Amino acid sequence: MTKTMTTRLAVLMAATVAAVSLQAAVVPARKATLTVHVWESTQGRRESIPGATAELSDPKNAFPKRTLQTDLDGVAIFDGVPLGQGYVITAAATRYVPSGTRTVPVIAGTNPIVEIELHPTRQEAIDVAARPIVEVAKAEETTVLGKEFYNDLPVYGRDYRTALVLAPGVVDADADGNVTVHGSRARDFKVTVDGVSNVNPLTGERLTSTGTEAYSHRIDNWFVPAQRTPLSTFSIDVDTASYTNVRRFLNDGELPPPDAVRIEELLNYFRYDDPVPVAGEPFSVATELAVCPWQPGHKLLRIGLRATPIHYVERKRGNFVFLIDVSGSMDEPDKLPLVVYALKMLSRQMSRSDRVAIVVYAGAAGRVLQSTTDQVAIEAALNRLQAGGSTAGGEGIDLAYRIAANNFIAGGVNRVILATDGDFNVGVSSEGELVRLIEEKAKTGVFLSVLGFGTGNLQDSKMEQLADHGNGQYAYIDSDLEARRAMVEEAGGTLVTLAKDVKIQVEFNPAAVASYRLIGYENRMLAAEDFRDDTKDAGEIGAGHSVTALYELTPPGTEKDARAVDALKYSRPITGPGSNASEVATVKLRFKAPDADTSVERSVVVPNQPASLSAASSELRFAAGVAAFGMVLRDSPERGNASFELATQLASAGVSRDTSGRRSEFLALIGKAAALRPRKF
Repeated sequence: MTKTMTTRLAVLMAATVAAVSLQAAVVPARKATLTVHVWESTQGRRESIPGATAELSDPKNAFPKRTLQTDLDGVAIFDGVPLGQGYVITAAATRYVPSGTRTVPVIAGTNPIVEIELHPTRQEAIDVAARPIVEVAKAEETTVLGKEFYNDLPVYGRDYRTALVLAPGVVDADADGNVTVHGSRARDFKVTVDGVSNVNPLTGERLTSTGTEAYSHRIDNWFVPAQRTPLSTFSIDVDTASYTNVRRFLNDGELPPPDAVRIEELLNYFRYDDPVPVAGEPFSVATELAVCPWQPGHKLLRIGLRATPIHYVERKRGNFVFLIDVSGSMDEPDKLPLVVYALKMLSRQMSRSDRVAIVVYAGAAGRVLQSTTDQVAIEAALNRLQAGGSTAGGEGIDLAYRIAANNFIAGGVNRVILATDGDFNVGVSSEGELVRLIEEKAKTGVFLSVLGFGTGNLQDSKMEQLADHGNGQYAYIDSDLEARRAMVEEAGGTLVTLAKDVKIQVEFNPAAVASYRLIGYENRMLAAEDFRDDTKDAGEIGAGHSVTALYELTPPGTEKDARAVDALKYSRPITGPGSNASEVATVKLRFKAPDADTSVERSVVVPNQPASLSAASSELRFAAGVAAFGMVLRDSPERGNASFELATQLASAGVSRDTSGRRSEFLALIGKAAALRPRKF
């Protein structure tokens, strides 16, 4: 029995004992409580099944048959059960094969707990054209379940929406055809809506849908053996959209979809107390090695980059085009009005020599403001914007780039800033062509930043891809406060690129590291040969930005290779006498100046001197807390002992340096997530 299951049973037993104690005044001493837990196995984990039918019967007919439905935790509790009988237990649930019978004796001094595993039936496709409230797939038929089914469950004050989030394998379709796939079993089905499968057309990745919001599916990075593959190469990422989007879910009383959680964007939302860059360098590089909090036998390596902050009066002249979605989907308080507020904040950070043009798109694209330095004209044009009509985003992007090119400032900052919920049709022939257009324009020196707004139909995956290919950043704005943070506090990063195509390559020493795993950055991984290929696109770092990367390392002799291969015949491990384990790794970076085509390289050695967790810096412990939080939200298979409680403990170490209030807010978010998690047994 696993440690997790032992803990679940201990909690369940404690709850049962407490229930019996409370009932002592009304339940005779010769009776007991019998608890049934109904579950299924998903990727090696037990997932409780709510709404299952548990039946208790007595073969001797001395005790009447009783039937209960399991609660949201898959538990049904039969109290007042007479002692001395051998009772028969069965369980069944929609789209599961019914269980066989279990005979359970109830003897004095015991309160039995019966574990029943059900196995799901399977269907290759689900057609959601009928648009019921809920559809649950079975092998032969589709059963429609209304709100009443879930409201009738013992849900401890939670309504049917919470039940849907927890109920595995459920497809929710509202009257407008917005489809949500809930629960871990959803991966066993191909979901189609109006003939369109749940695939991101930009990347070919499977999407997770929440309403009509879409997120690219990610698989957490595996451990890689250092002896066979000593080089780990990736592009930096300074996006922060995932953090604010996760915050939005939690503030709304919901746990975010796992694919909405990108750990590197959670890490990079915060600023760390790393060394200030030396004169002439765009950023500094810091490393630290300590014991891994969620796997004490492992080590945790933090790599931190800190970019030089630049005040707007010190930077080069800017040529900006605000590209604003004014389609009907933007007619919400948290969309176009917030866009106007945010862009006003940004324009007020610009110098008198900066130029701004405004392009809008709905049914067609149009220019509402010629490129100008007039701040009054800029704000007046923003104030006139209204939402309405259908969307043709591709036409707007093409027009915005043409205006940026016509006003191009050689040696200056040239950028298109797209503000949208991402729900746009493409005016060019395909979304693939749109990506190629953005990549080509980035080569000319016109970069693209993307600001996401709103809820319900946020196209997160699409906007992340556009920003990545456009040499810009993707931020999600969920409030006036976040607009001020992104457009005022972080204006330097938005308006000034200090280095482009920034790549990191870490060479691990097999004498000191058996295997390693990069936490996050799953869609930023590069081939080893891409590191020195200056034609290979990578991420950008702006003024004042911080970048943090965490590696989990296993020591020699404890190699953890999730994708094991046969031992190599012609290579020998670098261990034993003569091996040098004084260095864990060498970290190399390559980057270009914003207007350069050739990279420069820097490197730093990481000594093999891990600190204990208590002796580690507050910055490493805080970053570890953020990573632990993300791994728990993602239900990462590599999360080890990570928990919300551990995340709180670790992150609390970094609050003393909290000058902006972000870290204190993060601790509050951990508490909200912990309160929303389902009870597990």
